[in-house]
Formats: sequence, C-alpha cells, structure tokens
Amino acid sequence: MKIAIVKERRPHETRVAATPETVKKLKALGAEITIEAGAGTAAAYTDQAYQEAGATIVPDAASAVAGSDIVFKIQRPMSAEEGLDELGLLRQGQTLMAPLGALTNKELVQALASRGVTSFALELIPRITRAQSMDILSSQANLAGYKAVLLAANNYGRIFPQMMTPGGTLAPSRSFIMGVGVAGLQAIATARRLGSVVTATDVRPATKEQVQSLGAKFVAVEDDEFKAAETAGGYAKQMSPEYQAKQAALVADHIRQQDIVITTALIPGRKAPVLVSEEMVKTMKPGSVIVDMAVEQGGNCPLSEFGKVVEKYGVKIVGPANLPGELPTDASALFSRNLLNFITPMVDKETKALTINLEDEVVKGTLVTRDGQIVHPSLTQA
Repeated sequence: MKIAIVKERRPHETRVAATPETVKKLKALGAEITIEAGAGTAAAYTDQAYQEAGATIVPDAASAVAGSDIVFKIQRPMSAEEGLDELGLLRQGQTLMAPLGALTNKELVQALASRGVTSFALELIPRITRAQSMDILSSQANLAGYKAVLLAANNYGRIFPQMMTPGGTLAPSRSFIMGVGVAGLQAIATARRLGSVVTATDVRPATKEQVQSLGAKFVAVEDDEFKAAETAGGYAKQMSPEYQAKQAALVADHIRQQDIVITTALIPGRKAPVLVSEEMVKTMKPGSVIVDMAVEQGGNCPLSEFGKVVEKYGVKIVGPANLPGELPTDASALFSRNLLNFITPMVDKETKALTINLEDEVVKGTLVTRDGQIVHPSLTQA
C-alpha cells in the first residue's frame, strides 16, 4: 500500500494532508509514504522531518502520484481548465481521499469516474459517533471559529474586554455569533475568553443549551417551527419564508447594538443563506466588524467579498479565504489525524492492503466513484 502526499496548489491553501506524526503511524499500518518536496513547508513541516519519520521525498507531484495506490489531499484536484491539471496525474485503479465538494462539483465527480479513480469525499463523513475522529469538517471548523474571532479583534478599533484604568473604564465589546455549529461554539468560547459580551443565534433548538453553557445569551424566535428545525444528521433545515422574516426582524433589532458579528451558517450542497442584509449593515455602529465565514459559498452577508476586507457604511466586512489555512500547522495536524482514522479501519491487518467494505456505514457515506461509476446515492438519484 503506497500513499502519496502532494503539495496543495489551490490559492490560499497552506495545509498538508500528512504530518511526520501521521507518517509514522501510517508506516506502522504497513504503508509506504511518498511526499512531494516542499509539501509541508507552508505548515512548518520540513522535508527532513518527513524523512526522519520514514517518508520518501520526491521532486514533484507527478513522481509522488505515479508510484502510489492512494493519494491524500487537502483540496479537490484541479483540472486543466483551472490552470493546472492535477486530475491528469491520477490513473485507473488509484484511490483518492480528499474533500471533493461532491454535491456541487458534479463535473469533477464525473471526471474521476471516467478516469477509473476510486474516490472518497471526506466532507460527506456521516455524523455518527464512530466517525467523530474522522470528521474533517468539525476539526477544521473548530480552528476556523477561533481564528474568526481573532480576525474580528484585529479589525476592530477598540479592545474586547472591559478595562478599568486610571483614565476611566472602557466598556466591553458586544459580539453576536450567527450559527452555532462547531465553528460558532468555538467562536463563542474564544470571544468570551477575550472578554466580550456574547450573544448567539441558531435555528436548531438543541443549540440553546450549548450557547448558555458557554456563558452566552441565546437569541431566536422560539416558535413551533423552531422546535422542529434540525435534520437527523444534525444540520439546520431550510426554514420557511415566514420564519425567516420573523427571525430577520429579531436579528435586525439585535444587530444594531453589536460591535462584532460573526456568521457561520452553511447548508451542505447549497448557497449560504443570507443572515445579515445590506439594510442591517446600514444600522450597525460605525467601526463595527462582520466576519463572514461562509463567504466561499456565497456568503451570509451579500456585501462580503472573498479574500478581502471591505468597508461598507462604516462597517468592516471580512471575507476570509481559508480560515483553517491561516493556522496551517495545527489545521494540518488535525486533518491528517482525521485521514489516519479514516483509512485505518480499511487496512487489512494481514495483507496490509486497502480493503473497502461496501457495507460499512462510513464507506457508504463517503464513497463517490468506483469501477468507472458514480456510486454515491446522493449523486445517482434521478
């Protein structure tokens, strides 16, 4: 079983899909690891550290992929149309394990099937207890929520905590976290540590207790629709226009009093919902800050711009391109452990070969292409 790790080439990406720690553990499973030179440099993992862990360093991506059975990646492979043909490096019979954005990147999925590549979309790992240690979305969102608050603090012209000085008392900031998933919970915790007065909102009723347990106040329209607003997988449901209008009115009244707003709301496979309208931005205090964590999927605020900090109506709006990538050492460490935990149950203890059990719940949830066919149920339904 030969595993290849290549340098990530998409813009704003600094992470790497293996660390010296996971290289050692993959070798203990019986794998041979080949790493493209410089793959971990941006994340502070040197070629020498990989060699000392037992990996072989090769000069380029083509050399790494050519001799491998399995390819690990942080980002989906690029196509020739995107400027660099990473897809062209993959051959029939190889296995790709990476976040693919499979529900929205249908052309990529078709290309992988056409090339005969067995592919696993890591963003589709099911929300079950056994798979928690494999969940790349949660591990990366946790870091992203932390970093979002730091970005807000850096762009805010005042301090976060209350401060008593000989010259008088400075009032604490007010932070509003919109969306209380993994990223939102970490944002709440981080903003609280920095001394902000924190409120939060989400359409899922189970989050109210979580918000309160972190010392923040919960803000939501708590009607009958709210009480049933969560899928079996733990995601937020699409709310009715009527509920959205009531929630928007409540948020609009609340948001004008806030200094920091961090939006985290995503719906898998869909454009991010608008949470902070242009009209709401107009009511916010001069000098306040919005960090739109959903900007890559269209944004929770229509005024945010991907990879930029813009100022509108006296409000700074931050559209971070890759929040986990701003913490590349830790983000790579967590991602690579998720990958290690994902592949370990698939490795036969006797033969040390990859064995795909099609009845396994994790495999069924993530396997996208196999034997030249698209096999994931969400992509094969008419």
